[in-house]
This record gives sequence, structure tokens and C-alpha cells, in this order.
Amino acid sequence: MNWLDLLAYFFGGAFLTNAIPHVVAGMMGEPFQTPFAKPPGEGLSTSTVNIVWGFFNLLVGYVLVCRVGDFGLRNTGDVAALGLGGLAIGIVLARRFGRFHGGNEPGRP
Repeated sequence: MNWLDLLAYFFGGAFLTNAIPHVVAGMMGEPFQTPFAKPPGEGLSTSTVNIVWGFFNLLVGYVLVCRVGDFGLRNTGDVAALGLGGLAIGIVLARRFGRFHGGNEPGRP
């Protein structure tokens, strides 16, 4: 098992997970934070920018998972690396964006 392949799958999982909120927000016509907003990562971008950014994340995730090494859904190491990458970026982004959307302190108005 090549550790560079596992690293690619980890980051592939992170990119694939990051694509989800951007594509969903864009399809719903909602603004959401992107690196292109002002200030970057804090301001809101248009739904169109979110669709484009989300699909870019999907493309990068696809390349890292499907074009690097020989990813196998039945290979526990490969799937664990992908899942850990998704979980890691999910937790980091939940904490980061929770401060803008009330997710870090749901009981507060």
C-alpha cells in the first residue's frame, strides 16, 4: 500500500466533501462562503459562483481518488483514507462556518 496514494485519497475525500455544501447552496439559489468572496471565506458568494466552485471541488476529488493509484471500494485502507479526509474537512468547516450560521451555539438567538 503506497502512502502517497492514501494521502491523495485523504485529500480527495476532503475535496469531495467540500463540494457538497457549495453545490447544494448553488442549486438552491442561496449565497454561501467561498474563497472568492470579500473577505475570502467569510463573505458570501453568489449561487453561480458556488456551483462553479463546487464542481471544481468535484473535479479535483475525482482526479485524486480515481486517477491516482488504484482506489478500491473493497480496500479498507483506501476507503478509510477517503473517509477520514471527508470527516476532517467536515469538522473543520462545521466549526468555521458555524460561527456565521449559528451552528456552534444553536441555543443562542
